[in-house]
Amino acid sequence: MEAFDLTPPDWTASAIHASEFCCPACRQSAKVAQRVWINRRSPVFTEDHRRKWQEFYQCQCGQSWWAWSSDRPPSELANQEREIPPPLRGWSNPLDE
Repeated sequence: MEAFDLTPPDWTASAIHASEFCCPACRQSAKVAQRVWINRRSPVFTEDHRRKWQEFYQCQCGQSWWAWSSDRPPSELANQEREIPPPLRGWSNPLDE
């Protein structure tokens, strides 16, 4: 899997730093990227001792770009409520008795 390879793929060499978390050429989000690579070998530590990484993206328009992981917008999945599955048939909770 390319995203977690230790060595950077060739296409990252021409990547430019995006000031916003989208392709600087066509403004598409990282969701439509054709390739992704995360530079996990060189984390940067912030003032509050958190780590952030360079995330590289190759857009469908051909532009390669990178941004800091801390700049990534929050996932829309983070605010979704999860449905609790029903209990399995034939199984009972011994604490209920």
